[in-house]
Amino acid sequence: MDPGVVERLAREESFANETFEGLDLQGVVLTDKEFYRCTFENCQLQESRWKGSRLENCVVRGSNLTRAQLSSTALRDVRFEGSKLMGIDWSNLASNPELGFVECGLSYCSFVGLSLRKTDFLRCVARESNFYDLDLTDSDFSGTDLSGSNFRGCMLTRVDFRDTVGTFLDPQHNKLKDVRVPVETAVALARNLGMLVAGFHDEAPKRAPRKAR
Repeated sequence: MDPGVVERLAREESFANETFEGLDLQGVVLTDKEFYRCTFENCQLQESRWKGSRLENCVVRGSNLTRAQLSSTALRDVRFEGSKLMGIDWSNLASNPELGFVECGLSYCSFVGLSLRKTDFLRCVARESNFYDLDLTDSDFSGTDLSGSNFRGCMLTRVDFRDTVGTFLDPQHNKLKDVRVPVETAVALARNLGMLVAGFHDEAPKRAPRKAR
């Protein structure tokens, strides 16, 4: 790790077309920083604090941001790839973030009150995370493990949940239209609504015939 790079991150306010690789920045405070077309690769950023910063056209790859704080941070065309992002509250991002996740760890996260239209959550592990009051129109969760996660108050128009695991969507608490789901999700929803799907549920017990008087 180059200590000069760490010093620059603390001292300078803007960075463009740079790659930050293999840095140990656990707990670092990055306030009012701007990153344009930058890449963070294999960096340790656990519990880092980003406040009022802006990332545009950036990639975070193979890095660990577990429990990072992103207060009022603007994300514009930011892609997270193969990174650990557990326990992050994404709700405090600046409005209308543009981001995507590919093969990331997103368990125990909170996404609340955001517009996340056309957001990719591809082949991620997002167990026991909360998705509340979101606009997820045209988003893609393909191949993601959503076991134990909750969706509530969400706009789910044309969202793709194909090949997901553990997905449960309550139509009473979300707006669903043209949502693609795996068979297991559809069967679980039918059961929750009091229906038994032939071939998936045991037959309902038949009523005993009335005794003749």
